Amino acid sequence: MKFLITLLTVFSAFCLYAQEASQTKLPKRIYTTKKLKKAPIIDGDVSDDAWNVVEWSSDFVEKSPDEGTPPAHQTMFKVMYDAKYLYIALRALDANPELIQQRLSRRDGFAGDRINVIIDSYHDKRTAFVFTTTAAGVKGEEIATGNGDNFDESWNPIWYTDAQVDDKGWTAEMKIPFSQLRFGNAKEQIWGFNVNRTIFRLQERSLWQRIPNDQAGFISEAGELHGLIDLVSQKQLEVQPFTVMQYDNYLAEPNNPYRDGSDFKLNAGLDAKIGITNDLTLDLTINPDFGQVEADPGAIALDGFQIFFREQRPFFVENKNIFDFRFANGRDNLFYSRRIGRNPHRGANLQAGEFADVPQNSTILGAAKFSGKTQNGWSIGVLESVTANEFAEIRQVDGSTREEIVEPLTNYFVTRVQKDFNERNSYIGGIATATNRNLDGNFNELHKSAYTAGVDFRHTWQDREFYVEGNSILSRVNGSKEAISNTQKSIARLFQRVDADYINLDENRTSLTGTGGRVEAGKQGGGNWRYNAGFVWRSPELELNDVGFLRQTDEMIQFTEARYLWQVPTDIYRNMNLRLEQSTSYDFGGNLNRFRYELQGDISWINNWSTSGGFGSSNNIHRNAFLRGGPRWRAADDIFYYASINSDRSKKFSFRVSYLKVKSEEDVFNRNRYTFRINYQPFDSFSMSLDNSLSKTQDRTQYVTTADFGNLKRYILGNIKNDTWSSTLRLNYSLNPNFSVQFYGQPYISRGRYSNFNYVNNSVASSIDDRVNFYTENQISKTTTNSGSSIYTIDENLDNDTYSFSNPDFSFVQLQTNLVVRWEYIPGSELFLVWARGSAGSQNINDSLTDSVSNQIFDVPANDTFLLKATYRFVR
Repeated sequence: MKFLITLLTVFSAFCLYAQEASQTKLPKRIYTTKKLKKAPIIDGDVSDDAWNVVEWSSDFVEKSPDEGTPPAHQTMFKVMYDAKYLYIALRALDANPELIQQRLSRRDGFAGDRINVIIDSYHDKRTAFVFTTTAAGVKGEEIATGNGDNFDESWNPIWYTDAQVDDKGWTAEMKIPFSQLRFGNAKEQIWGFNVNRTIFRLQERSLWQRIPNDQAGFISEAGELHGLIDLVSQKQLEVQPFTVMQYDNYLAEPNNPYRDGSDFKLNAGLDAKIGITNDLTLDLTINPDFGQVEADPGAIALDGFQIFFREQRPFFVENKNIFDFRFANGRDNLFYSRRIGRNPHRGANLQAGEFADVPQNSTILGAAKFSGKTQNGWSIGVLESVTANEFAEIRQVDGSTREEIVEPLTNYFVTRVQKDFNERNSYIGGIATATNRNLDGNFNELHKSAYTAGVDFRHTWQDREFYVEGNSILSRVNGSKEAISNTQKSIARLFQRVDADYINLDENRTSLTGTGGRVEAGKQGGGNWRYNAGFVWRSPELELNDVGFLRQTDEMIQFTEARYLWQVPTDIYRNMNLRLEQSTSYDFGGNLNRFRYELQGDISWINNWSTSGGFGSSNNIHRNAFLRGGPRWRAADDIFYYASINSDRSKKFSFRVSYLKVKSEEDVFNRNRYTFRINYQPFDSFSMSLDNSLSKTQDRTQYVTTADFGNLKRYILGNIKNDTWSSTLRLNYSLNPNFSVQFYGQPYISRGRYSNFNYVNNSVASSIDDRVNFYTENQISKTTTNSGSSIYTIDENLDNDTYSFSNPDFSFVQLQTNLVVRWEYIPGSELFLVWARGSAGSQNINDSLTDSVSNQIFDVPANDTFLLKATYRFVR
């Protein structure tokens, strides 16, 4: 261990001080546009005389696989403009037009041969609007941020495009409204500009403005578009009302008037975009509907920590990058929009013979986003949302009804700001969030208010080759003694831990204040080396989960990483990289909780296949939360290794196979995870994918429960055999770029069987034989109750002084399907027809995985939802 630490330290120091050749600097290419004399018809045919106002530009250079060389086939473009639109003509030459991949998909599908036009109209060298047209005429668009590190495809502006294939290759035309872009007030605009072409069958990318692979940054290195004279600000004004009809069909519950077998709902709402200035936009939503959103994947958390689900609701997904504030490694974020409109905190309090109608989600009365980026480098985002009081209607035994509140009126507020400086190579920013609930003397278990604030910065130098970045955050929650006590005792903190002398549970507190943050520095470009090192901390008192996401606190993590890149293709491979990572984790009591290292390699082969693999080890593993308030737990040291193979994605049939193995000392923990994914596109308008995952885990020390044994606490563990399987099927059929049918289906099962129960003896002992005591056959017995459940009874001293716990075996099965027909009947206006079918529940623990899934699909009644949604976008 000491040798490894020394080796890593020397290696990191060598990397930090190594002198490398400076990255390649290239002159900026400039394209000068002109005003058109006559508007072309946007039909994909670039032979229209209207395009003769300007000249073609070409001389593209390959980006990959063979960077810096001429591409297999050249690309040409023209740019014109008038008072309201930017016009772009594209010609993608190809000596074999019959091989051009015209793969149909829905919007943002990005399949087949395609061309991306990158427009940095802010000219901030960090942010760009990306417009994509495929050879099949499918459109896509993204907002690129972080100098090309992040691409957000949720942006859906109104613009026009079409494409055609001819005997010279394929051509496309674009017509982009200036109202969809953001720019300043200069008499002559200078925008960052680049064009990227992908030849799908060759997996080749070429650029108009060459960007060497060793260059740090993508948008900052783009060429320039000149000649935009006297542009007039086109303030955006879009109003999009919608109407939804929904019918639900499900198994009726006897005597329950709220579950009679079917429901019908009619709903309406409105979304709007208002251009306050040419830089800043106000987004509004009233009574939003998220009925066509794909269901969350199945998941079970045996460790007790909450599970992160990605945001899929359109209003919150669009421009989400503006509000993003990931303060630490992983999912931790000051803003997690899934909190808004969440399921109610409470259920109904029912008496015998009563039934309740409980809302599934909190109603979002309204929400507004004010966001954008100004010409002088200010990025601004403000979000305000209000969710309603939610009530459960309860039908009493005598037939009368009463209401019971299950969720209070809540206001959510988030504001985000960043300012660029140092010629757009650096920024400093901040964020503030506020959650306020109208508890009205009720809900003592909830925070009355929660506030967070943070600052972040990033500074780059030497042509963005080196960087330093960081952030720091502060949180404060206020509430009743009960609410703050619950926060202190939650699994993310566990102030009641019996052996934690550096934190104290105070039952009288009415507020809690914590901190967190991250600092990191490294090298991100130039030469073949990349490296970074940093530090993350989360204080025990930190709390973000009212409107953010925080999984765990009480951590200080040091990390380093070094990578070496082989970027020049050979006859065998296109590129390779090798990465070494190391990290250590401490709690705020100064205890070392983990030392970890990992070595990983990736290879892209010359035939477009790729492979990756790696191995590593975690040592001195201690888990403060494992025993749910009990003493610190020593887990067995482990080693892990993994590998994956990806076939050529440009083929009609492609696949991915991967394997992960984790094995600990003394055979305490074993995991094997297999994944197999296939993609198949038999013809241009139809594609399918099937993603299978099987995980087989055995853990001899899985936490079960805590029981009282006289004056002692017994932390009971068991040997779990946990098998988890999921299969996700996606079918996509596109009649044309504006009409698509999509199917999503996922059966999911997780089954756990327990045996060899034991209790903790010495939680930090190095050997499992010293950490736990196993119950003998005479000490443990199993009985079945009248309800059919099982209970284990422990007579530890064989003196009839017993304690007991429920049988923890489980077999959870979930089925989710979703069929969506989407028709964009005019640009920006859509019609959705949705059928969703789902079920979830427990199956026989003795059944096999396939039998359990089969029973859930064919024998268990499912809930069906039919939904028709129509939107119409008014644009001025």
